[in-house]
Amino acid sequence: MPFGTLDRSPPPFFRQGPSALTKLLLCAALAVFLMVADARFKLTTPLRATVALVLHPVQRLLLSPVDAWDNWGDYLRGMERAMAAEDQARKQLVQQAERLARAAQLQAENQRLRELLKMREAMQISSLAAEVLYEAADPYSRRVVIDHGSHQGVKLGAPVITDAGVLGQVTRVYNFSAEVTLLTDKDAAIPVLNTRTQQRGVAYGGERNDASLELRFMAANADIKAGDLLSTSGLDGVYPPGLPVAKVAAVERRGDSSFARIALQPAVPVDSVRHVLILAPVAAHEAARAEAAAAAAAEAASAAERKAQIKAENKARAAEARAKVEAAKRDAKEPAKEGQR
Repeated sequence: MPFGTLDRSPPPFFRQGPSALTKLLLCAALAVFLMVADARFKLTTPLRATVALVLHPVQRLLLSPVDAWDNWGDYLRGMERAMAAEDQARKQLVQQAERLARAAQLQAENQRLRELLKMREAMQISSLAAEVLYEAADPYSRRVVIDHGSHQGVKLGAPVITDAGVLGQVTRVYNFSAEVTLLTDKDAAIPVLNTRTQQRGVAYGGERNDASLELRFMAANADIKAGDLLSTSGLDGVYPPGLPVAKVAAVERRGDSSFARIALQPAVPVDSVRHVLILAPVAAHEAARAEAAAAAAAEAASAAERKAQIKAENKARAAEARAKVEAAKRDAKEPAKEGQR
């Protein structure tokens, strides 16, 4: 038989190997053995620790995308919370700033009202507190409108002052409001007195209706200098004496003129006035005082007359009582005389 026809395959016993059932039983027995050995003798603990140590970098590498995603989400959520907290803080800051400004405004307003009340108590002239509503829309004059009128007792020509000094004069009166012409109006004028030299003059409003005054018709050699305080003289019969009017800002003496050019700064900042005090004119106050004095004198005279009349009546009654007593005595003496006879 030629060699090429020989069957060189292994016998069936070596070609098939152990059966599947045998393999299953072997694997099951090995698993039970390993579990028992691990439970009783801890044989696989070092092996498990070694495998965990070897696989830890791989595990961290595989978890890095998940950790990065979680960290990015936490960052975004933190940014949102921080921005929301910043917005809330900004709102609270704005509210606190508004409250602080309102508190400062109320404090300043209370201070001005206290000053007005002090001035009202110091002056012996009837007065009325009012509030400035708005400035009159007239480019050729300087006027403000107040919230009191004839219904509240405001009179035409009444002086208007603040805690700082004279503001102006009432020029128009309505039922529930009135117009006040400021001292800085170009047609306004007020007699003033230099508190340093006691020299009198007249202050006029600025020619351009700006917030300034001028002291006109003062001699070039007059004793006046920057910083002098000017107050009301009381000669016009409108303003009480001693109220601050203005301060001398600049004095210009020119050789070609016999009068000095004197610029004044008003004592009252006319653009920031809110509360004012309306006074009765001095002439009206003097007339009212004279009428009150006359009424008091008439009342005193009538009281004296009534007192004299009562005294005369009392004397007459006393004389009549004495006459009756004497008559009763005489009547008592006559029967006694008749009995003696």
